[in-house]
Amino acid sequence: MEIGTRIDEVGTLIRDGGGFYLRRDLGGRFELELHRTPVDLVEKRVRLVGILVGSNLVNADGVAPV
Repeated sequence: MEIGTRIDEVGTLIRDGGGFYLRRDLGGRFELELHRTPVDLVEKRVRLVGILVGSNLVNADGVAPV
């Protein structure tokens, strides 16, 4: 995927160290830049909407339960 690509995917939100990641249903994972900390959604299925800003790094516009 190219930087600037719009991301709209479903997966599991995971916390690893001080960061948050989306374990993608399609395989692999995205590291997330978040505007708020969604601790209530950790280890739950979520929908991620955002923009790819680096290699596997997404600036998240939203993370919501599915």
